[in-house]
Amino acid sequence: MAVAKPGRLGRGLSALLGEAEAGAAMTAERGPSTREIAITKLRPGAMQPRQVFRDEDLDDLTNSVREKGILQPILVRPVGVGGDSFEIVAGERRWRAAQRAGLHTVPVLVRTLSDSEALELAIIENVQRADLNPIEEAAGYQNLVAQFQYTQEQLASVIGKSRSHIANTLRLLGLPERVRTFLLDGKLSAGHARTLITAEDPLALAELIVAKGYSVREAEAQARAAKGKKAPPKAKPVKDADTRELERSISEALGMAVSIDHKAESGAGAVTVRYKSLEDLDEICRRLALLD
Repeated sequence: MAVAKPGRLGRGLSALLGEAEAGAAMTAERGPSTREIAITKLRPGAMQPRQVFRDEDLDDLTNSVREKGILQPILVRPVGVGGDSFEIVAGERRWRAAQRAGLHTVPVLVRTLSDSEALELAIIENVQRADLNPIEEAAGYQNLVAQFQYTQEQLASVIGKSRSHIANTLRLLGLPERVRTFLLDGKLSAGHARTLITAEDPLALAELIVAKGYSVREAEAQARAAKGKKAPPKAKPVKDADTRELERSISEALGMAVSIDHKAESGAGAVTVRYKSLEDLDEICRRLALLD
């Protein structure tokens, strides 16, 4: 399938529907393109990036729909033979709330859209409304990349975000599964997600944030502290049997601990004698003096 040209939908729903019609859609007096369709003729969109619909959020919207109705039409596209069924492109929450409120019909705007256009619009609407959690947003971008061969530059233009935002959001999909679950469940915010991307141990940090209820700033401080920790010391090379035997012999002769660090490559090294008191130091000096 051909890729939509960047910028075509970058202004969101108003770019597709027209400024006047989009404005009219926000009022109770709907534009001429708005139709009332039986709620049973609509089905969730296959391109819908939003996967989590929380009951508490739908409760508020349901109360609003029950009191005032649906003020902004649902964007749909025809599916199946005969054009009597429709797939939701943008507005699935409104459709769900309408069902809960007991409505029999809902206002819709019908448009013929390709899969890529439908996915673009679904992502755009949710991102502009801040309805997607970071993992849902990342999965939506990944679908555009995998299914429709979008580049990150094209995504940035179409979605209306910076390229760095697109790149960092896509990186979230590489986080451990448990971290992605935290983000998907809303236990971690988008701000936390940005910190986790560059964390030394994202899983440990994520679990700490959830357990302690850290703010984004506190999480950033924890990430900086983890990076500032010194790396564990390197394991000392194992000494050969001859070196260990020589250390033992000299230690017995002096009555003090002796360590020999020999570098086989250069033939150089160091002999360290450890003493426990000034008397031991005097004894070392006396023995060295006898060697003159």
